[in-house]
Amino acid sequence: MSIRKKRRKHSGSDLLLAPAVIGMRMPLLVLDAVSHAPNGREALQAVQEKALAGTQGLFAAQAKMLEAALRFWPEVLSGKSPALCDGTVAMEAAAAALLPAARQVRRNFDRLSKRR
Repeated sequence: MSIRKKRRKHSGSDLLLAPAVIGMRMPLLVLDAVSHAPNGREALQAVQEKALAGTQGLFAAQAKMLEAALRFWPEVLSGKSPALCDGTVAMEAAAAALLPAARQVRRNFDRLSKRR
């Protein structure tokens, strides 16, 4: 019988690991600074992944808002209250915007925990 890894569903709760990731990353950033390397690997990776996660989050939130805008008139004409007006879309868009950052925090936590 083979053991398969259970795919973990990411959620915003992974953002709670950010202080631990900062604590594990700080010694690596100090080593980069002390080594006088022009571009420290860990520092460069930190900046790049934040920019990428921010961009992905922005597009995910915009996609949720566009989806709700496209459903607006069909919902109104069918007699339903539009999701765009009751605040659920804003919450979904915010959750979608945070998800890429939460995934990256989890990846960093897993990667930096294995270094020890």
